[in-house]
Amino acid sequence: MKTNQELQKDVQNAIQWEPLLHAAEIGVTAIDGVVSLTGTVNSYAKKMEAENAAKKVIGVKALVEKIEVKFPSSWSKSDADVAREVLTALQSNYSVPKDKVTIKVEDGWVTLEGELPWNFQKEAAKNAINYLSGVKGVNNLIKIKSDTHDTIEQKEVELAIGRSWSLDDSDISVAVAGTTVTLTGTVNSWYQKEEAGRIAWNTPGIWHVKNELAVDYYYALVD
Repeated sequence: MKTNQELQKDVQNAIQWEPLLHAAEIGVTAIDGVVSLTGTVNSYAKKMEAENAAKKVIGVKALVEKIEVKFPSSWSKSDADVAREVLTALQSNYSVPKDKVTIKVEDGWVTLEGELPWNFQKEAAKNAINYLSGVKGVNNLIKIKSDTHDTIEQKEVELAIGRSWSLDDSDISVAVAGTTVTLTGTVNSWYQKEEAGRIAWNTPGIWHVKNELAVDYYYALVD
């Protein structure tokens, strides 16, 4: 079992290993599997890289991210400029239905709203703007409203999760209530938690996924 110091060092090394983050000054603390990230970076892409790198480290159960995005004065853009670039990025992304997403930009923070039939489209909208200069953060408030009205079958969700080589479905419980799927249980990595959620979101007719899976690497060692 990793000590707090070992986990802190592993997360620091994982962040420094990412090409975008070699020179970034990001503080890392670790207490009982809860990792906190602090510091300042000059792009939202770097902030996301740091978060994703930390999530992949074995032993991370939860993440507190307080990284601030600050641009050099020469990189600053007006909110109107950012809004135009965001609209262009969304319109050029084939995964995002046209004219279904509205945006608001305030001090570099982009808020996405609207309704889409699939979660992968919601994620595509956010990913389309992650690397745009001038973006300090993204609030993805897009709602999922499926076009299909098929009854969600719990067994179908369970079988889909069971087909994934990376998941031990015996430790994941699936509950279906109307258009909502709830996942509970324990997995041994953050990747497994997000993968289970991604698979659940692919269910036809889904509107909501409550991913309540706990992350505990050591659970698999003592189970």
